[in-house]
Amino acid sequence: MRPIEKPRRRDPAPSRWAFRLHRWWLTPAVRRFARVGVPALISICACTYVFSQPHNRTVLRDMVAEIRRTIAERPEFMVNLMAIDGASEELAIDIREILPLDFPVSSFDLDLKEMRAIVEDLDAIASADLRIRPGGILQLDITERVPALVWRTGSYLELLDGEGRRIAALPSRDTRPDLPLIAGAGADRAAAEALALMSAARPIADRVRGLVRVGERRWNVVLDRNQRILLPATDAFAALEQVVALNQAQDLLARDVRVIDMRVPDRPTLRISDKAVTSLLRIRGVTPTTGEEQP
Repeated sequence: MRPIEKPRRRDPAPSRWAFRLHRWWLTPAVRRFARVGVPALISICACTYVFSQPHNRTVLRDMVAEIRRTIAERPEFMVNLMAIDGASEELAIDIREILPLDFPVSSFDLDLKEMRAIVEDLDAIASADLRIRPGGILQLDITERVPALVWRTGSYLELLDGEGRRIAALPSRDTRPDLPLIAGAGADRAAAEALALMSAARPIADRVRGLVRVGERRWNVVLDRNQRILLPATDAFAALEQVVALNQAQDLLARDVRVIDMRVPDRPTLRISDKAVTSLLRIRGVTPTTGEEQP
């Protein structure tokens, strides 16, 4: 008879591969990937497969559009009219023409930032504030530019503000006779200086016809009776004040003077008319030989 073999006891120690797998599983990154990464990867693959089908994409777009339309067309989001404050009647008409809104319209369909930029592009508008008021009212508050000068450029007349910004075209000078007239290339860029000169010329304002920009660097003051004051390129304000003071002291502009040249303030020059030259020569006992103007 064969001897009875005793059963071998199972070794409780794990195998080498089981031990390594168990240690690998205990790694935090692996456990995190198993809990989060694997489900996320499966979800991404599923979504990619679903939305790779054109029909599914169309259905989703239509669903989103319908949800948005349902929300946007609710009464509390509808705008029924536009109110414009701070603008003249003509300007309000221009604003309504450049903002052709078909009321009622959803507030979701209004780009207030873009609409504001469009309105502020109008020459006559300095700034605009656009908002939606309760009750479905699109409120537009306008700050208009204040006319300060009339600029003659070529055969056209432009209305300018104090900074030289264009406001509108003028059909004729008689439309705004209350505003000073400037002319010449670059006169709009020196609007502030022109206003300062008009302020200095206030004592002779009834004689001033306008200012002419010369060479885009200096001014000539044009008076009635065909008189002119030539101002320097620098410190023109002081030169004009000097002329005004001389006129108040000696009635300079009431004399037969054609041009007062202040381009060299330390040496002002007067140019008198032909008639005055002739009279002066006769007083000195000199027979006049020419009718040209003399300094």
